[in-house]
Amino acid sequence: MKLLQGKRVLLCVTGGIALYKAVGLASSLRKLGVELKVAMTPAATKLVSPVTFSSVSGASVYVDEFSVHSGWIPHTELSRWADVLVVAPATANTVAKIAMGVADNLVTLIAMAFQKEAKVIVPTMNVRMYSNPVVEENLERLKARGWTVVEPVEGSLACGEVGKGRYPDNEIIVDAIAASLLPKKFRGKKVLVTAGPTREHIDPVRFISNRSSGKMGYALAKAARWYGSDVVLVSGPTHLPAPWGVKLIRVETANQMYEETMKHFKGSHIVLMAAAVADYAVGEPVSKKIKKGPERLVLELQRTVDILEEMGNQKDSQVLVGFSAETHDLEENAREKLRKKRLDAIVANDVSRPDVGFESDENEVVILTEDGVLTIEKMPKIDLALAILDFLARRFDFD
Repeated sequence: MKLLQGKRVLLCVTGGIALYKAVGLASSLRKLGVELKVAMTPAATKLVSPVTFSSVSGASVYVDEFSVHSGWIPHTELSRWADVLVVAPATANTVAKIAMGVADNLVTLIAMAFQKEAKVIVPTMNVRMYSNPVVEENLERLKARGWTVVEPVEGSLACGEVGKGRYPDNEIIVDAIAASLLPKKFRGKKVLVTAGPTREHIDPVRFISNRSSGKMGYALAKAARWYGSDVVLVSGPTHLPAPWGVKLIRVETANQMYEETMKHFKGSHIVLMAAAVADYAVGEPVSKKIKKGPERLVLELQRTVDILEEMGNQKDSQVLVGFSAETHDLEENAREKLRKKRLDAIVANDVSRPDVGFESDENEVVILTEDGVLTIEKMPKIDLALAILDFLARRFDFD
């Protein structure tokens, strides 16, 4: 992810039982090319050794707020150094201290001194503690002061109880860090994204589908959320986790995707139709498995509704962006689709290439509008998603 390369991340860890998972976060951040330093509370050092963090991530680790030497004061120097401050995990005690301005250890001193906008906190604790009104009020205080709060997830907790309080996947925390560093050029905008394939059933065990992995659509949803928009993602069947901060609606068939997208279309400012929706469906799927029989089996297929064309006919102020997967005549076919479906822009890619497109983590595209063409060279899909949104922000005055 180019966005994080070279960024200075200060990871502050506290004495929660989920602390060991932050070791993985430190390792992941270094692999993404960030400059990393780690600060620990005294309680954290009783659960995980500072040597563990430095060994896994190669980062410098700081524990003692009194280790002042040669005019170097840890909490002020570290807070100046960092581009983004991350407190993960944050115990209820640390959340309360930061919210109320208590600065009695290195981590809370850093939080007091840090004056940049990019700051992320990941509260983890027992479910009853997390639902305590005091904790809820403290988290609201932090949100009001510009902190990005990554909420814990539901599941089995260390105490044996089940509920909301578990440390989230590190991928979600990385998403929140990325989002904290970006300008909110789409703040107040509602973005609708579709992703993945659809499945059209033949019988209870067989279906017609395609090779779409959903990776491009999910990357677009992530990027739109990072830029500050409210995002609804309507997704066909994929193996991808729900993006952080995005409302995910899972569907299976083309008709289900049509119904869900049209529910949100009118209220959206930007619509990114990246799903590979089936053009045809079985006219009458059978209710029981078709047994092996004659040498030939004929399926009668019917056209599905053209969601993009329907949106083009109904749109008023929305910026409507189509996606076109082609194997030949890329620009010609995309240009025709742009015109026929009354799109504002179309993003086209060549799926005949084995190194980009379906199932790949990278892509190369051409963006066409009524008055121009932009080629974006091969890059990771998340970076491409940001580039596409940057283009739309410039072209349609969202900056």
